[in-house]
Amino acid sequence: MGFNSNCDCCAYLTFDEESEEYYCEANFDEDDYARYMQNKPSHCPYFQPDDEYKIVRKQN
Repeated sequence: MGFNSNCDCCAYLTFDEESEEYYCEANFDEDDYARYMQNKPSHCPYFQPDDEYKIVRKQN
């Protein structure tokens, strides 16, 4: 699924070594995906920044 440039830094973006492609692991059901493709919003509603320091902040 190609949404926008936010995908490059999204926590849901995963690389599949077998197919050598990136894919989105966001939990889209069929209805959500159809609505998304129909409306073409400017941002992904499931975008989550890939914050590698998130765990460290929770430990403090």
